[in-house]
Amino acid sequence: MNSNPEKPAWFVAGTDTEIGKTFVACALLHALRNQGLSAIGMKPIAAGTDEHGHNDDVEALLAAASVKAPRELVNPYLFAPAIAPHIAAAEENRPIDIERIAQSFAALRPLADVLVVEGVGGFCVPLGPTIDAADLAQRLALPVILVVGMRLGCINHALLTAQAIAARGLTLAGWVANRIDPQMARFEENLASLEARLAAPLLGVIPADSTPQKAAWLLRLPAH
Repeated sequence: MNSNPEKPAWFVAGTDTEIGKTFVACALLHALRNQGLSAIGMKPIAAGTDEHGHNDDVEALLAAASVKAPRELVNPYLFAPAIAPHIAAAEENRPIDIERIAQSFAALRPLADVLVVEGVGGFCVPLGPTIDAADLAQRLALPVILVVGMRLGCINHALLTAQAIAARGLTLAGWVANRIDPQMARFEENLASLEARLAAPLLGVIPADSTPQKAAWLLRLPAH
């Protein structure tokens, strides 16, 4: 699927839902902008809309991008209820088609120097009766940046997700430690354990009180 190998793109996955994938994706977009690169964020699937029919994650990615892109390409599937995507798709009778997402990805690719694709939920969340988010990542064939929500249990979640990424034949380009629990006990020890066990570089540690703009200066971009 990588039809423009000279233009880097990454798939941002998470160890769970609500662990900061959108935050990190936006921080990456700002980091790219800081380096003088044009960048677009893509959220293929989003669930949960406000009274205006907008999704917070999609709006954040649109705002952080340095290039304006058609909303329908940035976010091909938007569901109103904030529930699991496969359930929302079934309730709205709008099955998620990975090929449609791949076509949107291909259309976005030429518009910027870099494309950052944010997954939905955890890496293996279902998208339909027979497909999941890992199938989407595999179809796009992009190196993965893993966002680890730093809290009790994160080591197991991170290692299992890394195994799932490897099982799909994908490259773990790096990981980000996001301090979603500022009171996490033994943070440094947990961080060291993850560094020793994840076969990918730590791209940055994001404090709990940061913003995407500030976090951008704390991240190093993966090699490409």
